[in-house]
Amino acid sequence: MIKTAIEAAKEAGRFLKQNIGKVRDIQRKDGQEKNLVTEIDKRSEEIIIGIIKQHYPAHDILAEESGLKSSSASEYRWIIDPLDGTTNFTHALPVFCVSIGVERKGKIIAGVIYDPNFDELFTAEKGNGALLNGKRMKVSRTESLNTSLLVTGFPYNITENPDHAVEHFYNFLMRAQAVRRMGSAAIDMAYVAAGRYDGFWEVALNPWDMAAGTLLIEEAGGTLTDFSGNPLSVYHKQIVASNGKIQKEMLEVLHSTRIK
Repeated sequence: MIKTAIEAAKEAGRFLKQNIGKVRDIQRKDGQEKNLVTEIDKRSEEIIIGIIKQHYPAHDILAEESGLKSSSASEYRWIIDPLDGTTNFTHALPVFCVSIGVERKGKIIAGVIYDPNFDELFTAEKGNGALLNGKRMKVSRTESLNTSLLVTGFPYNITENPDHAVEHFYNFLMRAQAVRRMGSAAIDMAYVAAGRYDGFWEVALNPWDMAAGTLLIEEAGGTLTDFSGNPLSVYHKQIVASNGKIQKEMLEVLHSTRIK
């Protein structure tokens, strides 16, 4: 399955790179002005699903643009983001990727994130570690929040400030060495797994945003929870991910924001 995920991610990634700056049709999803989808997202998803179905025709598919295609007999589900970083893509900003996770009985067992702009392939298999272009990845060793480089993202309805998103951002700015905002949650998580960032949090993600990235971080030795410190589910919105060493401090910042 990891080979199929890699094949699909690379094929879709090549398509994305070839079409950056060529978007013709930009639509808004769910009535949200800032939540974009293009014909490129849709075609990328078709490429990925087509390759998966060649190898695993009976498996379930949960994809960002086409939703859930389910077979009651399957215990496997492929969770797909065909273009994570659509807003970046529509502006020809080369910060986007393909993300594919494989779930079995509620557990993510394989994950692939492919960044075609840097030709970086992040892969993980449950129990077998995480790799970047075939080389072992490990999370960072940073010991404290005040020397940490963090990354986050904002929901499309940020003007409504869901779950104190703006206050969280401000409070981490005051505590961490620096905070970045790249516009692709999957790349954010891949970079935590690779030790480039020390921690990541976000208030409102979807399963396709998180599926592959969560396994990368777990297999690279990191820690993942919700904002209350409970075990993470990709079907819940909140995520806090780190190298493990700063997880407690990150949770303390989030907790202090929410009780004010």
